[in-house]
Amino acid sequence: MSKRVAGPEIERLIQLLAKVPGLGPRSARRAALHMIKKKDQLMVPLAGAMAEAVDKVRVCSTCGNVDTIDPCTICTDPRRDSTILIVVEDVSDLWALERAGTMNVRYHVLGGTLSPLDGIGPDQLNIKQLVARAAEGDVAEVILAVNATVEGQTTAHYLTDQLEGFEIKVTRLAHGVPVGGELDYLDEGTLAAALRSRTAF
Repeated sequence: MSKRVAGPEIERLIQLLAKVPGLGPRSARRAALHMIKKKDQLMVPLAGAMAEAVDKVRVCSTCGNVDTIDPCTICTDPRRDSTILIVVEDVSDLWALERAGTMNVRYHVLGGTLSPLDGIGPDQLNIKQLVARAAEGDVAEVILAVNATVEGQTTAHYLTDQLEGFEIKVTRLAHGVPVGGELDYLDEGTLAAALRSRTAF
């Protein structure tokens, strides 16, 4: 059993940081120590920014993105092409595609993928809102930018069936995205090439 080397407040900080993706217990200890050493320059502003985020961050009622306004900045931007809708699994995928900067369009965040084994069906995802957006008549093309996993492809097939009654072109990312890969971990060049080479689903 390891000995406690710091007070409960510091231990709690380490435990919470360890829950952040990409940080394990050792990385969390290093991050906590760095923040404590830079308390005035880093920890105090970070605590303020986090408190403000808790109060102001909202989920966009239109697309599912996170922002401080609802509808979000992307949905309210008049310069974006509203006839093309890119469907992604998660907000991190939306951000990855935005970093690529290839298309100035609108998005729809599903909030995950269909996974019956995990109890995730259509009702647990943001699919009804997608169909409602398609029914409005503004959308001419839906790009299914889901991960190249079994769950992602299952979700893509389900969405294709749901959108079949509308006069909408349904496309998917080109196979430049590796099988089993996740959008958030791909480089901008691969994402840009995949979007340019999209094919009918």
